[in-house]
Amino acid sequence: MGLFKRFLGQTRKPEGFFGKLMLNAMNQGHAALSDWGLSHIKGLSPLVIAELGCGGGRNVRELLRRYPMAKLYAVDYSALAVCRTRAYNKPAIVRGRCRVLKASVQSLPLAASRFDLATAFETVYFWPDLAECFAEVYRILKCGGSFLICNESDGTDAEGLRYERIIDGMHCYTAEELETLLRTAGFSEVRIFRHETKPWLTVLARK
Repeated sequence: MGLFKRFLGQTRKPEGFFGKLMLNAMNQGHAALSDWGLSHIKGLSPLVIAELGCGGGRNVRELLRRYPMAKLYAVDYSALAVCRTRAYNKPAIVRGRCRVLKASVQSLPLAASRFDLATAFETVYFWPDLAECFAEVYRILKCGGSFLICNESDGTDAEGLRYERIIDGMHCYTAEELETLLRTAGFSEVRIFRHETKPWLTVLARK
């Protein structure tokens, strides 16, 4: 259980050898979930995107592929995740389409009212003071901008709650909890999407 718990703990802030393994696992294991989440924003055409909690960088690449006219800013507070995302998306960085920044979501080094879309895949479980973090996301979005949250756990499933007990600092939020916090932060419209057969949850909020 010791090594298993240590490995799972890397989901919060990947570091060292186990962190490298976790980032590779994130890129592979979360792809289907992320693509399902992205299917709910097909009608959007964002030109400036913030990918918050970018992990291994797979979703950065996918967003850049889906929106070829967009510029993307990726943020993570793990130095290892920042390095991995930069390596994974080096061509886009060289072309000036992508920047990867080390920072906390509580204090984003991003301009106010600039972004059309912000995304958070499998990460809000670990954000400290979620109300404060959501207020920061609200700050950087343009009027009419969208915030996409995509979680593997809907806050009620047994497996998600088991991981919550194992991983320090993890909290699996329900759709209702997320909606309340988003509306408190100022978001005017919140839409909830649930997977038909899995406890996957997508929340789409509009400023």
